[in-house]
Amino acid sequence: MEWEKLQNILQKTNWLVLLVLSSFGYFIMSPFWTAGVLFGGLIAIANFSLLQHTVRRAFSPEGIHQGARFSIVGKYYLRLVGLGVILYVLITRGWIDPVGLVVGLSTVMVSIIGFAIHVVLRARTKEAI
Repeated sequence: MEWEKLQNILQKTNWLVLLVLSSFGYFIMSPFWTAGVLFGGLIAIANFSLLQHTVRRAFSPEGIHQGARFSIVGKYYLRLVGLGVILYVLITRGWIDPVGLVVGLSTVMVSIIGFAIHVVLRARTKEAI
């Protein structure tokens, strides 16, 4: 599968999963919990997009850049520290529910797992035909 198409599908699926989880939180849970889901989902999607951007720049069609290894690892740790600071502030200030935050942070993983299941089932039904 072409990377551009896969990227587009994953981005749309990420936003769809966040919408479903946020809607669930809005109608069934408290606003405090819903805020955790929203912030967690936005953080996860932003982190995933930044990681994708870093990897795509390091491994361009012209080949691997000289500082690619340091660039990927260094930016990964910078993002991890930034993420830790953001999560620390959100939780210690009491702005969000930590359980809702965990649900929101799992948005990207739910999207990836759902897409993988879809691809496997689709391949399996094509073989059966």
